[in-house]
Amino acid sequence: MIPSQPRAPGLGQLLGRLVGEARSLAADYAELAVLDARRAAIRLAWLLGAVLVAAVLIVTTWMGLVASVVVFMLGKGASWVTALIVAALVNLAGAAALGWWMLALIKELPFTALLRQLRGEPPQKPQ
Repeated sequence: MIPSQPRAPGLGQLLGRLVGEARSLAADYAELAVLDARRAAIRLAWLLGAVLVAAVLIVTTWMGLVASVVVFMLGKGASWVTALIVAALVNLAGAAALGWWMLALIKELPFTALLRQLRGEPPQKPQ
């Protein structure tokens, strides 16, 4: 009796194996994307928490500076009303400066460079 040689896999088997490997590869990439998204979300949460704590610290520092100006003015003989009006005006000036800066940020809409590229327009010169 002649020993039989193993048969080479047929086209159907090769295609089945290829589909299985492609499915496994897609599942691995999907799992990697989910894990990366989860990691990014956790990092974003930590970042937002740190920004919140920093904002609270900045606000308390600002309040301390304004209070020290009020106390300094009171020590120099200013009335409570005058000291509080000066503090309020300083706060309004800061808010106005911040609002002006925010308006400058809003002027450029999001994705303008992408939209220009899709429309085939030339790039704008840097400002």
